[in-house]
Amino acid sequence: MQTSHTIERHQRCAWARDPLMISYHDEEWGVPLHDDRALFEFLILEGAQAGLSWSTILKKRPAYREAFDLFDPRKVARYDDAKIATLLSNPGIVRNQLKIRAAVRNAGAFLAVQKEFGAFDRYIWNFVDGRPRQNRWTRTEDVPARTEQSDRMSKDLAKRGFTFVGSTICYAFMQAVGMVNDHLVSCFRHTSP
Repeated sequence: MQTSHTIERHQRCAWARDPLMISYHDEEWGVPLHDDRALFEFLILEGAQAGLSWSTILKKRPAYREAFDLFDPRKVARYDDAKIATLLSNPGIVRNQLKIRAAVRNAGAFLAVQKEFGAFDRYIWNFVDGRPRQNRWTRTEDVPARTEQSDRMSKDLAKRGFTFVGSTICYAFMQAVGMVNDHLVSCFRHTSP
């Protein structure tokens, strides 16, 4: 017999429907992330997602990791036109020249931020004063696509030479890496402040 607690633990945000999205929702989305390599991965994947579904990107994530040297920013920053041509012929990733070139450019900008701040993590988490914002949304339609913090992040990243970092992309990044917790209050992954 299931108790109401058991039933509640399995209630998820409505967007987590297929097994890949459920796994991502349950294990990664909204979990505070402080590893620079993983932060770089999400920054590139969120940019790749622009105009596409996150489900599409998750399905391509293993191919992205292989194609982009496990998202090592030092390696990605050195990609030349020959490597970009190879990436453009890779059916496992989104073959959009602007997005691929943005990943290479962003790797260089990422390294510059690391040099300035000691770690990208130190820089990026300043946009939420170093700790996750705990939201209390009751309906999916109440979750914003961007916020004042993502607007500031977008402008500052662009000023530092990053591309494909509009405010909506930045907010999706913030959700993914746990800078904001946008799990609905009814979701078993939501925690009270």
